[in-house]
Amino acid sequence: MIGAGAAGTLAAALTMGMPQNANADAGAKGALFDSPNAYDVNSWKINGHPDITAQSDIGAVINDIIGDIKRRQTRPDGKPGAVIFIPPGDYELRTQVVVDISFLTIAGFGHGFFSRSIASNVDTSGWLDLQPGGSHIRVLTAASTPQAFLVRRTGNPRLSGIVFRDFCLDGVSFTPDENSYHNGRTGIEVASDNDSLHITGMGFVYLEHALIVRGADALRVHDNMIAECGNCVELTGAGQATIVSDNLMGAGPDGVTILAENHEGLLVTGNNLFPRGRSLIEFTGCMRSSVTSNRLQGFYPGIIRFLNGCKENLVTSNHFRRGTEGFPPFLGRTNGLDDLYGVLHVSGDNNFISDNIFAFDVPPAKITPANVQPTIILIAGGDSNVVALNHVIANIPAQHVVLDASTTHSKVLDSGAASTITSYSADTAIRPTP
Repeated sequence: MIGAGAAGTLAAALTMGMPQNANADAGAKGALFDSPNAYDVNSWKINGHPDITAQSDIGAVINDIIGDIKRRQTRPDGKPGAVIFIPPGDYELRTQVVVDISFLTIAGFGHGFFSRSIASNVDTSGWLDLQPGGSHIRVLTAASTPQAFLVRRTGNPRLSGIVFRDFCLDGVSFTPDENSYHNGRTGIEVASDNDSLHITGMGFVYLEHALIVRGADALRVHDNMIAECGNCVELTGAGQATIVSDNLMGAGPDGVTILAENHEGLLVTGNNLFPRGRSLIEFTGCMRSSVTSNRLQGFYPGIIRFLNGCKENLVTSNHFRRGTEGFPPFLGRTNGLDDLYGVLHVSGDNNFISDNIFAFDVPPAKITPANVQPTIILIAGGDSNVVALNHVIANIPAQHVVLDASTTHSKVLDSGAASTITSYSADTAIRPTP
């Protein structure tokens, strides 16, 4: 929340026609609040370009506002930043926004999510809504500058305290058809090291990449609606102490819902993740991170993947559901993996997997390779991994846990009958479920 007082003041301004700050006509600083550091995109005028409005190119307007902030806040010990408000409405973003200052909040009033995929594949005659709403930004950036918001700065210190909240970034369409999930467009990309950024209450739809953050420290991605995007959250390079929580997300069939590279202390918790990403959570080289209390529904093997030496991670109290595609435009799509890969695939050391529920419901004719028992948890390699107290419900006979020959010092406890646990390593301790 931006604060009850601030929200109430803005609500009054929007609903009661409250006169705006006198600065609005002369630059629109403080258009909605009596502060030189509060800006309303609808009141801001770009000197020499009266034809450019927030509706015609909100990107150019926000860039000009950021330029004004930098001109006014020049002392290193006196840069409080600012808030830029996006009232409910439809806006086109044709110019990439470059955020190169700290302590900036860009806030709308409604994530406005709308299922473009359903609308693209059914007859919409008589529909009451035909596009996203709220504070709705149509991302129309050029291929050379595909990000709607590019957060980047060289020099020290790293960018800090930037907040994106409560507006919709809409990629509008995919090419060559609406079911490709490809258009080259990115909602927000943070391309330089950063500290304590917050992305919350946002709506992302029809973007090839919704959110990319490189070099994150204490990032919070919370309470967003990110769906019908090629990829949802990509934490690249490395990072630490990040939280991804309470989001509703689902990527396209070629993409990943949550991707994390070389992260330490990442918490992924309380999310509702749904099809149809090639994987819903994919860690590569991550350590001492937790995946807890999530609901995960996927159509392909490898709903969660731990790759490239993931170590000391916790996977507990999650609900997995592995089903099959039923939406006609995507029938027959796969992620290229077979059912021996595992619903949960782990490669690394000292990972702890416990107290999860796996519901596997795939028709026998759709199991690949044919006539095999699908694998629920595969420990593909590593030392001292522990699998304990997991519960599997399957419509066909399945191997609850499989350990490859390269595993060492592993333990499998109370996660299936003896007939449902297979170890190709002699160095495994197994206690079957009675």
